Amino acid sequence: MLTVASIFLFILSTIGSLKQILSSYHKHVIILVRERMKRGVKMFILHKKKDIIANKRYFSLKVKMIMLISILLIGMFVIFGLFLRSFIATTMEDQIAKRALSVSKSVANMPSVRDAFELERPETVMENIVGPLQQNIGAEFIVIGNKEGIRYAHPDQEKIGKPMVGGDNARALEEGESYISKREGSLGLSIRGKTPIRDKDGEIIGVVSVGFLNEKVQHIIEDQSRSVWLMLFGILFIGVIGAILIATYLKKLLSGMEPEEITQLLLQKEAILQSTHEGIIAVDNQGRMMMMNDAAQTILFDREIDKRSYVGKTVDQFLPHTGLFDVLKTGEKHFNKEMILGDVVVLTNRTPIFHQHTIIGAVTTFRKKTELESITKELSQIKQYANAQRAQTHEFSNKLHTILGLLQLDKQEEAITYIKQENKTQATLSRFLLEQVADPMVQGLLQGKWDQASELGITMAIDPESQLSTSFVGEKQRAFLTAVGNLLENAIESVKKEEKSNRNMTVLFTDIGEDVIVEVDDSGSGLSHQNIDPIFEQGYTTKDGAHRGVGLALSKHLVERVGGEILVEEGELGGARFIIIMPKGEAERHGETGDTGTNY
Repeated sequence: MLTVASIFLFILSTIGSLKQILSSYHKHVIILVRERMKRGVKMFILHKKKDIIANKRYFSLKVKMIMLISILLIGMFVIFGLFLRSFIATTMEDQIAKRALSVSKSVANMPSVRDAFELERPETVMENIVGPLQQNIGAEFIVIGNKEGIRYAHPDQEKIGKPMVGGDNARALEEGESYISKREGSLGLSIRGKTPIRDKDGEIIGVVSVGFLNEKVQHIIEDQSRSVWLMLFGILFIGVIGAILIATYLKKLLSGMEPEEITQLLLQKEAILQSTHEGIIAVDNQGRMMMMNDAAQTILFDREIDKRSYVGKTVDQFLPHTGLFDVLKTGEKHFNKEMILGDVVVLTNRTPIFHQHTIIGAVTTFRKKTELESITKELSQIKQYANAQRAQTHEFSNKLHTILGLLQLDKQEEAITYIKQENKTQATLSRFLLEQVADPMVQGLLQGKWDQASELGITMAIDPESQLSTSFVGEKQRAFLTAVGNLLENAIESVKKEEKSNRNMTVLFTDIGEDVIVEVDDSGSGLSHQNIDPIFEQGYTTKDGAHRGVGLALSKHLVERVGGEILVEEGELGGARFIIIMPKGEAERHGETGDTGTNY
């Protein structure tokens, strides 16, 4: 019995040593996981900002362009139309006034009019002279008066022999001028041309007044303006059609995106390019350098360089032997090619950029070969760690057989001692949950799922770096517990179908930053690309049996309703990895917890 106990103690001490040795390797995994979570959080924030911008956008770019161009055209045509109308009005009035003056001069110089003044009753002759002339020129009136302003001729027979109205004859009768005036007469406001009538000796004996009513002049102006406005409206209509065509063309050039979306994509592109650890260089179809991210500058030059020093230069001038010109010529992709860039040995990928089956450029990505070798070593160490975990699971089964054997041999004291030692492990898990998880509901959930997984022979590992000092309340707590519970249940359902040696799942949770993040990774069969898109749809399931396809759909609905998000990707254990991201908001914040340094 002493020999068996010694062997058992030796095995336990060996397992403890293995844990200490592998814990340093496991920290590298935690760093990689954290980096991936940070990138996920950044993409989540960018996605939310995009939604906010989209909600603030009331009109699309196409509508805005059509509206702005149309408003500009309307404004221009209104101003031009008003100016043109004013010009037409001024021109028409000037022409009619000149016509009235010209006719008045012609009448004043007619010998028959001059001779009529020598008659006893001049009005009997003058009416026959000016009547037909008035109708021919379209004048409203031709009035002839003597030196005292008494009418000898007027369209209205009743007004012949009465004084002329308007009070604008003085310049003609007293000063002998021919002029234009606009006065209110017996027929209304009119534009008049006035000329004095002289006898054979040159003496002023009367005055001729030829007039066009202002009302009729305005009608002529309106008729002329109407045709102008119709023409302008026709041009405006053509301009609006042109605005629609221009806006449609520009929208097509922008691939149907809005300026806000283009700005957001530019910010995302810049963030992605500058956050990646791989160097990236892009060239156009002539081999001119267009972009080089910070990682490329650091790898090649150990510093950032001025953008102006390389943009527009051919890549071979700035950095020989990149192989990008070969990609531009052949259109072939090259992957994992070892080469020397500058003084650095790198592994590079080179890919052409196509647009409508035409090569418009190329891009190369590269990393230092030494870094990839380091990652390869880390992955090998991780694999060793996973194998050690599987061995530990097998050892636990052996421990149960040991307890059974002790009881069969009636060694109760030894069995009790042995059980106490094993129970200490369970106590350690409980202490970890109490110290690292503030919410009792979450503690109970994790403890229950850990026990359920243990009964099914599944290794459920809780990352030792995990901590959750935030407690949700109300609807957020319900959403969080529902989502975490469903993801853990799905992981258990997925891995219990696997071989006993491959029944593994890991849980990581943290509330560092502004969000609470939970990752559940399993070693199940995973999800195909066809299953990823509909996985959150109500009723969709990859499991057998009825009443399935509810948990994930419900979890996603509840989490998104409180402002969170659930993501899915390929996991490191070979199955699926689900990530819950929930903003803290009004959550209760407890004291920071420490790291127990234990992995379960």
